[in-house]
Amino acid sequence: MTVQNGAAGPEASESGGSHGGVHELLLVRHGESVGNVAAMRAEQAGREELELETRDADTPLSPLGEQQAAALGSWLGTRGADDGPQAVWCSPYVRAVQTATIALDGAGSALVLRQDERLRDRELGILDRLTTLGVDARFPSESGRRRLLGKFYYRPPGGESWADLVLRVRSFLVDLDREEDGRRVLVVAHDAVIMSIRYVCERLSEHEVLELARRSPVRNAAVTHLLREGDAWRAGVVNEDEHLVRASAPVTEHAGDRDALPH
Repeated sequence: MTVQNGAAGPEASESGGSHGGVHELLLVRHGESVGNVAAMRAEQAGREELELETRDADTPLSPLGEQQAAALGSWLGTRGADDGPQAVWCSPYVRAVQTATIALDGAGSALVLRQDERLRDRELGILDRLTTLGVDARFPSESGRRRLLGKFYYRPPGGESWADLVLRVRSFLVDLDREEDGRRVLVVAHDAVIMSIRYVCERLSEHEVLELARRSPVRNAAVTHLLREGDAWRAGVVNEDEHLVRASAPVTEHAGDRDALPH
């Protein structure tokens, strides 16, 4: 039995009734980033900190990530009026903007890319740029707090918990319903943002969303398709990456939402 979370989803109006709102959501994680690569290398080398020159918001795609974004563009180019996006919204972080821009250009799309800061990646506060080993070594008390509180509710000092992220995702979805009523919307963002959107739309519980994140991490440039049916949302395609395979673009599954790594 599915346990619904208590707050209303984006389909609920202030009067308690339902409205049209967005008809479909195409959720895409950005392509592989330089930060993804740096995090992987730091973990493999047993280092405490990532070697990364940019702040998280300015971290660009890796060359492989650009290839994945181009493959996404080829996929978008095959979509017609009945299944292609009618609007595009994006995280303002460079890796997400690059993914969306490369894809739209490759598809020959004239859609305007709209950015919204509420789609930015989860902020990690004092744990930013640290590996798991680095957090354990430099902030052992925080490692203990995270184990006690759990991933969903643990908030790093100066950062956000998943619950904090969900709050801004709820706000974004309400505004999206108003601005894109009846449309099919492409959202390019980050793995934790995509999982939070699913949490809200599908009315998942804490356990369910964390189990999804553990069992099916959001792959770079993969597509998840949510469909609205009356007052409920359901996931159709999840983590679809056939467009990457067809374009011979390597499929990458970087563990994104570790509390100590940029994603």
